[in-house]
Amino acid sequence: MAGFGQPALRSGDVLKAGKAWQKKKQEGGWACLHWPTEFGGRGATPIERVIWQQEEGVFSKLSSPFGIGQGMCGPTMMAFAAQEHKLRYLPPLASGEAVWCQLFSEPVAGSDLAGLRTRAVRDGDQWVVNGQKIWTSGAHYSDFGILLTRTDPDVAKHDGLTMFFIDMKSPGIEIRPIKQVNGQSGFNEVYFTDLRIPDSQRLGAVGQGWKVSLTTLMNERLSIGAGMPTGFPELLDLCCRFDTGNGLPIDDSAVRSKLATWAVRTSGLRYKILRNIIAERVLGLPADMRADRGMPFNKIPARKAG
Repeated sequence: MAGFGQPALRSGDVLKAGKAWQKKKQEGGWACLHWPTEFGGRGATPIERVIWQQEEGVFSKLSSPFGIGQGMCGPTMMAFAAQEHKLRYLPPLASGEAVWCQLFSEPVAGSDLAGLRTRAVRDGDQWVVNGQKIWTSGAHYSDFGILLTRTDPDVAKHDGLTMFFIDMKSPGIEIRPIKQVNGQSGFNEVYFTDLRIPDSQRLGAVGQGWKVSLTTLMNERLSIGAGMPTGFPELLDLCCRFDTGNGLPIDDSAVRSKLATWAVRTSGLRYKILRNIIAERVLGLPADMRADRGMPFNKIPARKAG
């Protein structure tokens, strides 16, 4: 049985099969082909990437263990990591030798990422981290991860965050799989107890973690949307071929109208087009009003975790 978002295989070892497929793609020059060559890619154009995704078809499901790393963590590393770290960590990610996870969500913060409470306190050239993350996909088999922390509780919540990348086998990390109704454990709780991170593994400036996380989130929308099946092409094909006895459904104006509506919604889904993003960043409309805007994070009332 497969976990959430993963294919079912008779062998039962999705990770092993995924690594074998990813390695085969890498050897043929098809792994992360839109990445620069020095990072394990091919430097391909966006349209070449689309063509490859279409040709890979259902076999792309074998690469699901690497989706977060290649689609979200990798681009964040490219944008903010030191060159030596890019050259060290990105090629193994592209080839499937290393798996990455994304440590963002927390029990108390809910959908408000900027409300996270995992603390990172500087100690010389290291940071000491304590806190908890939840719903971390693939943490139990990941080698590395990107971690968003709070480094300054005395400023507004979006201004006191800092991002790091970490070795998931480091002392001070405890991973507890979350049992799902299907018997699988694709999600995890991750606890940090005096985890020490070298400052050299910081991504972006201190206090600029929100800016770094936006890079991750934008790539997340692109990565998930680009690979999300909607079923619309199959439905359209059926309407063009199936004879109801009264002609083809596509010849019915009401059916065409409904298909047009679905086509628009499908397009919005594939490109993770969100209304607030369009309003604020494209149309230049004011951001949503928030009662905590500008308020120091440690002054914001918070509910206790249940």
